[in-house]
Amino acid sequence: MILEDIVESTKERVEKNKKYRSIYELKEKAFQMPIDQSFSFQKALEKEGMSYILEVKRHSPSKGQIVSRFDFKEIAKEYEMIGADAISVVTEPDYFKGDDDFLKEIKKIVKIPVLRKDFVVDEYMVYEAKLLGADAILLITGILDEITLMRCINLAHNLGMSALVEAHSSLQIKKALRVGAKIIGVNNRDLRDFSVDIHNTVALRQLVSDDVIFVSESGIRTRKDIELLENNHVQGVLIGETMMKSQQKRHTLEVLKGLVKEDEN
Repeated sequence: MILEDIVESTKERVEKNKKYRSIYELKEKAFQMPIDQSFSFQKALEKEGMSYILEVKRHSPSKGQIVSRFDFKEIAKEYEMIGADAISVVTEPDYFKGDDDFLKEIKKIVKIPVLRKDFVVDEYMVYEAKLLGADAILLITGILDEITLMRCINLAHNLGMSALVEAHSSLQIKKALRVGAKIIGVNNRDLRDFSVDIHNTVALRQLVSDDVIFVSESGIRTRKDIELLENNHVQGVLIGETMMKSQQKRHTLEVLKGLVKEDEN
């Protein structure tokens, strides 16, 4: 399965990185950095109404190259300008053609919080995220055992970063809750076969109390999708391909927010 391949590739990447910089070196440097306990990413999702996390994403294993011209800094600046609450930056290099430098450079030019979206396999990558300037990290319940998941969440919090804990099933939701996740994201895309069903969010929403921030990820394309999620008390959405492919990003976001109708310009 593709997910297993990505995880294996990520583990190899981490082992290679450890040969150049040990986890002890990363740890020392990470804790020397300023640690802001205000958790800007979490605050961005706690606002009244739907919060929008817009994604900088170059490539997808299922769709291939998403856009022909990929100016990641220009895209990030535009996202901030049009009203994104946070930016997700895909850094996985082998299957998504991401790069750590994308996040590092974006963080220098935007003021809104930035999420590192990668396939975290151990604590080493949490320290990496801190050194890159991330305000939050993605942790996928399907690839981490419960102890590692809990340790990564706690480490992120100790370093002043939020953790978006991703689930796809009821068992994974329960796992996220057991380890004390403050932000849970439901991936509507099944990473085993890349099929997408936005109703996965709706089905799992009832398992999570309102004191945990609930985010829907993947497959969100229309105002009707947003209305469905709003009606089921979802607090945030993470939108990638819809925004990346849009030639009029401001208009697309305004349509999703219900500020203008689909056919207006």
